[in-house]
Amino acid sequence: MSQLIIYFPKDGKPTVIANEWQVWNGEQDEGGIPDLEHGLHKVLVPFHWWITHHRNADILARAQKGEIGVWFAADDDILKHSDIIEEGKLLWPVVGAHFPIFRDGRSFSTAALLRDRFAWNKQIRAIGDVLIDQLLQGARVGFDAFELRSDQNEDIALKQFDLFSVTTQNSWRSKRSLLSTQL
Repeated sequence: MSQLIIYFPKDGKPTVIANEWQVWNGEQDEGGIPDLEHGLHKVLVPFHWWITHHRNADILARAQKGEIGVWFAADDDILKHSDIIEEGKLLWPVVGAHFPIFRDGRSFSTAALLRDRFAWNKQIRAIGDVLIDQLLQGARVGFDAFELRSDQNEDIALKQFDLFSVTTQNSWRSKRSLLSTQL
């Protein structure tokens, strides 16, 4: 887990901020989420774990306090569980989309679906094997936070957002640039 993330709100500038969320893999489930009393006090739980545990009163109470979000695996069928995601929109302050390996782009689709079909207006975080090379594409489809792989440099990552002054495709963030006004 990285102690820093790149945060790039829709109408703001990308910055490096402290990471307040731990990503839990759902393993060693002994009836609940990790101890939130020590260390980070907020946790992203796997969506498949949430599906089976979200009716638990303690889990629901912690989610209502803003301590629990979910992360989606690359192969999670979020459209199949649209009812749970609609309920989650009222609870989860953050969701993550996991990249199991950098060349697996299915999580880009997850972010786009969350923004477009579910009208998700809170943070969507890229987690897992996230490289600097993925930042611009991720920002276009709906990610506004990036937990980079540990060997990636946040300072270099920030420079990626300034590489292009013209946008040739529409995105979650804005419409494409009109080239006639740029010349």
